[in-house]
Amino acid sequence: MSAHPGGPPTAVPGTRSRPARRLARTVTVVASCLALLAAAVVVGVRALGQEPTVTLLANWTGEDEQHFRKAVIEPFERKYHIHVDYQGSNAESQVLGADVEAGTPPDVVVLTGPGELAEYARQKHLVALDQLVRREDFGTSWATPLADGHVYWFPLKADLKSIVWYPADVGGRQLGQAVHRPDRWCLGMGSGATSGWPGTDWIEDILLQRYGPDVYERWVRGDLSWRSKQVKEAWTVWRGLVGAGGDPELVRRALKTPYRSASEPVAATPRGCMLEHQASFIRNQPAWQHADGRYVPSAQLIFGAPAPRAWEVSGDLVALLHDTPQAKKLIGHLASADAQRAWTAEESGFSVHAGVEPASGGAAAWHRSLALALRDKRTPHCFDASDSMPPAVRDAFAEATIEFLAHPDHLDALLRSLDTLSATRGLTWLPSVCDGTS
Repeated sequence: MSAHPGGPPTAVPGTRSRPARRLARTVTVVASCLALLAAAVVVGVRALGQEPTVTLLANWTGEDEQHFRKAVIEPFERKYHIHVDYQGSNAESQVLGADVEAGTPPDVVVLTGPGELAEYARQKHLVALDQLVRREDFGTSWATPLADGHVYWFPLKADLKSIVWYPADVGGRQLGQAVHRPDRWCLGMGSGATSGWPGTDWIEDILLQRYGPDVYERWVRGDLSWRSKQVKEAWTVWRGLVGAGGDPELVRRALKTPYRSASEPVAATPRGCMLEHQASFIRNQPAWQHADGRYVPSAQLIFGAPAPRAWEVSGDLVALLHDTPQAKKLIGHLASADAQRAWTAEESGFSVHAGVEPASGGAAAWHRSLALALRDKRTPHCFDASDSMPPAVRDAFAEATIEFLAHPDHLDALLRSLDTLSATRGLTWLPSVCDGTS
């Protein structure tokens, strides 16, 4: 630059003067400070309660979480102007346990285990929902009163068990032949911290279909020994169906395969397995969609019964841990027919809310029949046994199925150990898990 005596410096074309650069830097600094101040104000407003926040822990991640946010959370936030701080985890039981121990539990939680929730209720961590949720909107096996007469949870989403999936192009004769061949069963026991639960589903359903809901419920209440004839027989029947302790490669594959990958051989060429004993949600897996998966009641296929003695069911259950206005509003929203209808439509799941139609006219035939079976008043519905047991027993049961699959000769020792654990004092057992029993 050249200078003019007594005057300001002259800018070179294409450059900015020092005052201009100082002004730009000043503007940038001020803008940054304003941005930080705005963020601080947002945090401060939430901290002061001017923008209420409710914390929610559930097991939906990935696409499921996106669907849940779009269908359920965002409409709630728009309607009530309450922010939902959502945490999704595939290990929500472990996360909740750590949060409760640290004294920082979420306001609302969604769990699959009523047995686990019953234990939290006994420890006074849950808030009764009697004034927030209408019992008549859900059945007894879904919104189960505890010994104190209060209801502490309700289902946001339900699934039907007691079914076997097969490809649409497989006929009845092929099904009848495949059921007795262990290599025709798709079985994956892996599920991270909860590995083994597909095995518990098998044993529970066999017991339920062989002996009915009364025997099933005695077992789930802790009143029937694991070494009883009925329970032991359920294990041995499962052994024969899936080949426990048999072909080493078959057993190894079942133990190492994640449950979500168990059906992949259905879509392979040549086809591998063709039958899967699994809940209704598995129909969304790519292999079953590719094979146009259909289902048959397990009682009919395995035992030749004309109809199931009862349906085993499972669900994602909502519970309240903090009695705050915003948390109670979220509970009311999640229990509403509108939210349940929106979530199940987006996620292709099922609601058992009395105000939600079982399935729309445009739903596939298999989807309508599953939805109607969940509402079938002629057949009892029994909640998943292991999910209903005290957490320690549930976890030991799942581990025992893994051991049994590899070493069925250990059965007596495994059942003896489960009996000993079940007799531990201080465990919380549900009074009922089936419709129409006491």
